Parts: sequence; structure tokens; C-alpha cells
Amino acid sequence: MKYENAGEVLPEELLKEIQKYAAGKLLYIPKGQEKKGWGETSGYRDRLQRRNVMIRNKYANGMTVSELADEYFLSLDSIKKIIYSKKHDRHITYAPTVRSAVQYANNGLLEEWIQCYLMLTRQVASALHDYSGEKNHYFGVVKFPLRLIQMDGIKLEADDSDEADDHAADLPPLLIEYERGKFYCIEQKGLFARLKRRKVNAYSTIIVLKESADYKRFMKHYGHVLFFIDHA
Repeated sequence: MKYENAGEVLPEELLKEIQKYAAGKLLYIPKGQEKKGWGETSGYRDRLQRRNVMIRNKYANGMTVSELADEYFLSLDSIKKIIYSKKHDRHITYAPTVRSAVQYANNGLLEEWIQCYLMLTRQVASALHDYSGEKNHYFGVVKFPLRLIQMDGIKLEADDSDEADDHAADLPPLLIEYERGKFYCIEQKGLFARLKRRKVNAYSTIIVLKESADYKRFMKHYGHVLFFIDHA
């Protein structure tokens, strides 16, 4: 570190004041912390941004202003301001695709993408409790070898219409649960079966970990060998 002569850097009055306490001593003056914006310390601002993203997504997918006002306990005017504001907190739009999930992940909103996918696309609100919560961990979006996923209850010969689009770019990532050292496909068995029939070796996946023990086990064995998808 290069030292500077305080007499050449500090104003004379300030230098005299410092000399009263530390004349002849070497001092390290740390950089001052930048002033944080409102709500940044408590995390409240971040929670509001996440809420606003969800409100805009739900409105874009058919929910009315009145329905959103009732769900979030806000006035109609407040909902309208959130929806029509030109200054969005985070400029991302939900879609049931890998590309959209990667954008959400890059903005720290992976859980919000999962919620949108379950509520707005699959319309299985009953599964929200299993895939959301403060104790859950979300790892993704990563390229994941499908051979590691358990085949319990999955029939490869089934020709269901779930996730019927044949273009990989238009498909969602798989939601895979990791429990006691094993991977399970719970909500998207149709998509998983279709990928297996096509002999896909690895596919874009979000790993959901619900217990701290599972998280530690997963990170030990897989956390450093799976490749994150930065863009889709």
C-alpha cells in the first residue's frame, strides 16, 4: 500500500486536529460505507420488489386488478401503480420456459419463477406449499443428468399431452426434489417421460432441497459438479 503525506492531502485545519491525537503515527483511513437506500438493511425493499414482480406476472396472465387487490390486501390504485409503473424494479417477464427461468435465477428470483409456473401455467396451487418456504433451497438452473432421477411411478410408454411443445427452447425446466440422497420428479412426470423417450441425456433443471441435511449432502456430492446455465 502506498503512503501519502497527510500534509499534501488533508486541509490544514483537519491536519492540525489529527496531529493532536496521532502526530508522527502511521494511520490507515478506511473507505466510508456508501449510504444504503431505504429498506435495504432490513430487506423490506427486496420483499416489495419480489411482490411487485409477482403482481405484474399474475396480471399479465389474466388476473384482474380487483382479484390482485383482494389477494395482496392493497387498494385498486396501489395495484394499478404497480402494474402500470414505467419504472419497474426488475425488468423481467414470466414465461414457462427455460429462458425465463434463467432470467429469474440471474435476478435472485428463482422461487418466484417456480411459484408463477405452478400457479399460472400448471395451475396446481396445492403444490405451492411444497415448493416454497423460507427453509427451502433452490439450486439452478443447471444441466442435470436424467439418469439420476428415480423412475418410480413414471411410464415411458405413456403418450400424454403434458408440456406438448416439441421445441426445447419453449419447454420449462424440470423441478426435481432431492431427498435422502435421491432425486425425484413429482410435478412434471409427463415432461420427464417425454425427455427419456427422446433419449435426452441431460436437461435444464431446478433442484429443490427442503431439509438442511439434504442441502449439505447435495452440496457435498453435486454442488461443485453441475454446470449453471447462464443464458438460454
